Amino acid sequence: MNSLARSLLTALLPASLLLLGLPGPASAQAPYPDRQIHMIIPLAIGSAVDSAARVLAKSMADDLGQSIYLENVPGSAGLIGAERVAKASADGYTLGAFNDSVLTMVPNIHKTKWDPLTDFVPVSLVGTIEWGLVVAANSPYRTVDDFIKAAKARPKALNYGSGGSGSPQHLAMVMFANQAGIEVTHVPYKGATPAAIAVASGEVEAAFQGLGTVVPLIASGRLRLLAVSTEKRLSQYPDVPTVAQAALPDFFFNSWFALVAPKGTSDQVVERLYASVSTALKDPDISKKLEAQGMTLRGTTPTEFSAALKDQYSRYQRIIQTNQIRGE
Repeated sequence: MNSLARSLLTALLPASLLLLGLPGPASAQAPYPDRQIHMIIPLAIGSAVDSAARVLAKSMADDLGQSIYLENVPGSAGLIGAERVAKASADGYTLGAFNDSVLTMVPNIHKTKWDPLTDFVPVSLVGTIEWGLVVAANSPYRTVDDFIKAAKARPKALNYGSGGSGSPQHLAMVMFANQAGIEVTHVPYKGATPAAIAVASGEVEAAFQGLGTVVPLIASGRLRLLAVSTEKRLSQYPDVPTVAQAALPDFFFNSWFALVAPKGTSDQVVERLYASVSTALKDPDISKKLEAQGMTLRGTTPTEFSAALKDQYSRYQRIIQTNQIRGE
């Protein structure tokens, strides 16, 4: 082959690769991500997951080199926002910041247009959100025992707020009431934050809430934290007993903050997102902020999260069936 023919072949080779659909210099894909990411939070602004997601998203945006737009889509205990994520393109540019209620509680109560175990790709169980029983600051109930005695004296007279039917606030109180042997009346709101404000304003007597939702209301003196539903007392509230210590042995309740992507999202994208979560949780400033919100950091791998999701779904299925919890 003479030099002129060799030069012509060299010049035509990239074009021939493109025509054949083979990889060439011009067909190389831009590294993920190359544009803004949309993170949907199917819960109210100010909820525990919302507060945590805002801290995490800022760190992830710095690590990924792209901005993350957060959108709150509350309502129907998270069903509306979750459906948006399930139906989104599986390209890594739409994510869901969920609590475990959206994935394991609500689907066991309400009929959904998506399957929590198959229509989402687990990215990471970022952390567990610790919970507590709150009443208004001017409430006559100063202890868990006070609340239980009042509820027993007046069955169904005391109201409690929740973020909706099947929400973690709902299930936590059902489990508490059953163990305590009391009857209290459920008042569902459109999200955890409105339910917390309802307690502070005296619309309802009490609520179980993720601490990330109520820390500002406790700090400002609008809510009183009667007990935490953790296994041990929290360092943030050393004088506040656990529910188990105060009245109900073995009572324990918390929830999750987890990231998911739509079904079909590639392993490569999921691994990049998980790596970004891991980087964020290793940052002392980020971990301090999340822990101050009442979160215990987890940062599980996608595989670990998938296994935990299946276990939690089965666990709440049993609890919901046993307690005959129905949609309202």
